[in-house]
Amino acid sequence: MGQNELVVVYTTQGALRAEIIKGKLESAGIPAMIKCEAQSVIPMIVDGIGKAEVLVLKEREQEARELLKEE
Repeated sequence: MGQNELVVVYTTQGALRAEIIKGKLESAGIPAMIKCEAQSVIPMIVDGIGKAEVLVLKEREQEARELLKEE
């Protein structure tokens, strides 16, 4: 990969929790993004179920993991 390689630092069910974790990282100065698994082809909401991953740059991985230890 390279300098811009992304790594998963947190996995949860539902995008809401992932958004909270992303916000926590970004408030500490660590850019983050969320990758969500498609839930269904049927348009319905099932309590936000579906795997959501929070990703950061590889070079910030250790810093992000330290910050999230208490999660």
